[in-house]
Amino acid sequence: MDTQDVRKQCELVAQEWATNPLFDKETQEAVKAMLTAEDPTELIDSFYRSLEFGTGGLRGIMGPGTNRMNKYIVGMATQGFANYINKAFPEGGKSVVVGHDCRNHGRMFAESVAAIFSANGIKAYLFESLRPTPEISFAIRQLGAVAGVNVTASHNPKEYNGYKAYWSDGAQVLAPHDKGIIDEVNKVKLEDVKFEANPDLIQIIGGEMDYDYMTAVKEAMVDQDVILRQKDLNIVYSAMHGTGRVIVPLCLRSWGFQNINVVPEQMVVDGNFPTVVSPNPENAEAMTLGMKLGTKLNADLVVATDPDADRLAIVCRDPKGEWQIINGNQTCMMFVYYIIKNKKALGTLKDSDFLVKTIVTTEVIAEMAKKEGVELRDCYTGFKWIAREIALSEGKQKYIGGGEESFGFLPYDKVRDKDAPASICLICEIAAWAKDQGKTLYDLLMDIYKEFGFSYEYTINVVRPGKTGADEIKQMMEDFRGDKAPKTLAGSPVVLTKDYEALTTTDGEGKVQPLDMPAKSNVLQWFCADGTKISVRPSGTEPKIKFYCEIKDQIATAEEYPTAVEKAKAKVEAIRKDLGV
Repeated sequence: MDTQDVRKQCELVAQEWATNPLFDKETQEAVKAMLTAEDPTELIDSFYRSLEFGTGGLRGIMGPGTNRMNKYIVGMATQGFANYINKAFPEGGKSVVVGHDCRNHGRMFAESVAAIFSANGIKAYLFESLRPTPEISFAIRQLGAVAGVNVTASHNPKEYNGYKAYWSDGAQVLAPHDKGIIDEVNKVKLEDVKFEANPDLIQIIGGEMDYDYMTAVKEAMVDQDVILRQKDLNIVYSAMHGTGRVIVPLCLRSWGFQNINVVPEQMVVDGNFPTVVSPNPENAEAMTLGMKLGTKLNADLVVATDPDADRLAIVCRDPKGEWQIINGNQTCMMFVYYIIKNKKALGTLKDSDFLVKTIVTTEVIAEMAKKEGVELRDCYTGFKWIAREIALSEGKQKYIGGGEESFGFLPYDKVRDKDAPASICLICEIAAWAKDQGKTLYDLLMDIYKEFGFSYEYTINVVRPGKTGADEIKQMMEDFRGDKAPKTLAGSPVVLTKDYEALTTTDGEGKVQPLDMPAKSNVLQWFCADGTKISVRPSGTEPKIKFYCEIKDQIATAEEYPTAVEKAKAKVEAIRKDLGV
C-alpha cells in the first residue's frame, strides 16, 4: 500500500472518530485538527493501525487515535480482558487488582479500567494512589485475584503510557491466556464497552497492602548480621518522580539501614519527569542529581528506581573515589555472586535451588553458576518468562534469584515481576557486606571479573518510529536470516547461530539442530570463536531494534579493567560496521 492509500485509509478512520458521538468533544476536535493539517504525519502515525494488545498488554504514545493510548483504546482492551476472564472463570466472586504509576492520565486510565471490570461483574481492588509494579504483582496473589492490570509505561519517555496485563499467579500473561485475551480484545468494538461503573464492586486498597508487601520484601534478606554491623551505610536514593518514593525508604529502614538520604527534587510525583531527559535507569544522565547529592554527603552508594519501581540503578565509588554507574548485567552478576556465596557460607543453599537469567544477559552468570554447582536456567527476555520458571518448579525446587540485563532483578518468590524495592534492599546488604571487608561494590565487581572472566556488554538501540520504521525493522530481521547473516564479527568467525523463531541452532559447519524453548520468539543470536555473543531482537514495547553485544576477555588485576573496556569498545565499533548499524 503506497503513502496516498495509507493516508486515505487513515482519513476514513479519523472521520469516524471526529463525528461519532461515542467520542467526547475534546477527542473529536483534536482529530479534526489532524484531518485539516497540511502535514499528514501525525494523522498517519495516530491512525495507520490499531495499537496492538500484545502478550504483555498495551504501550504507546498518549493521544487520540487508534494507535494511541487513550480511554477508548484502554476501554476496549479492558472489555476484551473482562470477557476472557468471565469465560475462564464463569463462577461469580472473582476479582482483579488495578494499579497505576506516576504517569500523566494514569489515574484516569486506572479508574476507567476498574469501572469496566466492575460493570462486567468482576470485583476490582483499586489502589488508592500510585504504587510500584511489584506491589501490584504481590497483591494479586495476596488477595486471591484472578488477574490484574497495571497502568504504566515503565521507563519510557513522558509521552508514553501503557497497560500491563497480569494473571492469577501475579505474572504477566503467558500462553494460553495471552492469545485468548488478544482474541477477545480484537473482537471488541467501542459500542461494546461497559464504561459505567458498579460502585459496589470497586474496593479501594492501600496501607494494609503496603505493610504486607514490605513484610514480604524482608524475605529477600540473606544475612541480617551484615546489616546490623553496617547499619550506618550511607545511602542516597532517588525515586525518579515515581512510585518508589515512599515504599523504598520504608523497606530500607525495615531491613535495619538507618542512614537513608533522598534526592528531594526527584521525590516529587510528576509524570513530566522535569529533572531528567528520560526516566530510564539505563541512562547515566538520569543519575546526575543523585551523584551530586552523593558527593555532598560522602555516600557509599547511590540507588534509584524507575517510575514504576520495577527497575533499579546503582552507582558506587571506584578506588579513586569517583562515581561509577553499574550496568544491568553487572548488577545481575553481583546479585547472583552474593546470593550463592553467602547462602553457601550460611549453609542455606540447597542442591535443588535454582537461578534464572534471560538469553540476552551476560554469560558470566552461567560461568558462575557452573563453577559453584548451582542450576541456572535460560529463558526469553521479560520477567514473565522468569516467572514461568518459578511456577514450573513451585513446590519442588526453590527459586533464589533471577534477572535480566535491563536493570531488573527478582531476589525472592513473593512477587512474579521485576522488584526494585526488594532488589535495592538486597544491593544495600551487598554493599554492607563489601564494606565489612573494606571494599566497595566496585571492588566486588572486580573480584567477579578476576574469578569468572571479564565481560563487556553494550546495547545498540536502533530507533525507527512510525509505520516506515516498523517496516524497516521487519526487513532488517529478514535480511539477517538471509543473505546478510554475518559469517564473522570483528574478525572472529561465527561458530553458532541460534534462531528462536525457527527454533534451530546452526553451527559453523552448517549443521542444524532443534532449539528447545517453550515458544517461538523473533530473536537471533550469534556466538563467535572468541566468546563474543550478539543477540538481536525488535523491542516488543518500543519502536526500536536492539543489538545486545557481549565481549569476553580475561583480567588478572583491577588495574587491567580500563584497558579491557577500551579494547571491548573498539570491538563493538567493528561489530557495528559488520552489521551495518
